[in-house]
Amino acid sequence: MKIGMNMFLWTTHVGPEHMPLLKDLKACGYDGVEIPVFEGEIGHYKELASLLDDLGLERTAVAAMGDPAMNLIGTAAERARGVDHMRVTLDKAQALGASLICGPLHSTLGHFSGEGPTGEELASSVSSQRQIGEHAAGLGITVALEALNRFECYLVNTMDDLSSHLAEISHPNIRAMYDSFHANIEELDPAAALTRNAGNVAHIHISENDRGVPGRGNIDWPQLYSAIRAIGYDGWLTIESFGRGLPDLAAATRVWRDFAESPEAVYREGYTHIKRSLESH
Repeated sequence: MKIGMNMFLWTTHVGPEHMPLLKDLKACGYDGVEIPVFEGEIGHYKELASLLDDLGLERTAVAAMGDPAMNLIGTAAERARGVDHMRVTLDKAQALGASLICGPLHSTLGHFSGEGPTGEELASSVSSQRQIGEHAAGLGITVALEALNRFECYLVNTMDDLSSHLAEISHPNIRAMYDSFHANIEELDPAAALTRNAGNVAHIHISENDRGVPGRGNIDWPQLYSAIRAIGYDGWLTIESFGRGLPDLAAATRVWRDFAESPEAVYREGYTHIKRSLESH
C-alpha cells in the first residue's frame, strides 16, 4: 500500500508556490499526493507533473461536480455539459500523470431535490457514467466514485448503495472509493461495509470523524485497518482533511472551525498513524 496526502487541506489549485510543502511531504515519507483538478489548462498539469516527478512524488487526482448546470443526473442538457466537463477533467488528470481520479463525480455536491434518487435519476447516472468510463478507458484512468453522507449528496450515501449502482453502470473504469469519514456517518458497521464491498474498492481515504488528525477521533481504526489487510487491498491510503483557508471549499464541506492546531499536525501525525497501524495489522 502507498500513503498519500490530499492537497485540499491547503488549496484547490496546486502550483510551483507549493514546492516547499511538497518537499516536506516527501521528506515526511509520503509516496505521493492527491491533486485537485479544477481550474487551469492542460499545460499547467503537465508542468506540475514534471515538478512532482523531480520530487519523486506519485499522484492521484481528485475532483467534484459543483455546478448544477452540469448535473450528471439532471436534464439532458445538464448531463451533456457534465459529461463534457468530466472529459476535460480526465484529460487534465492524464496530463498530471494520475491513473486514478476520485471524488463525488456522480452528482452535484450539495444539491438536493428534497427526496431520495428517482429511478430516472439513477438511469441518467448510469448513462453519464458509461460515457465517462469510455473516455477514462481511452486514457488509462480509473474513476473512483465516492459515496457521500446524506448531508452532502443524495444519489449514493452508503457503500452498498454505491456498489449496487456500479453493478448497473457495469464499466471497468468506473469503480468505488471508500472514505472513512462518510462511512462513520452512514454505515452501521464501517469496517464490514468495506469488507462487503471490497471487490469494487479502488481507493481509500483515511479521514477522521471530524476531518481533522487521523487517530485522534472516534473512528475504530484497529477494526478498519484489520479489514483493509483482510481484503488484500494494495492501493492508496490517502489522508483527506479540510481547513478554513479556502472559503468556497470550506462552505461546501461545512467546515466552520479548525480541526487541528496546524496543517503540519495533520500530515505528520497522520502519516505516523497510518504507518504504525499498518505495522500492527
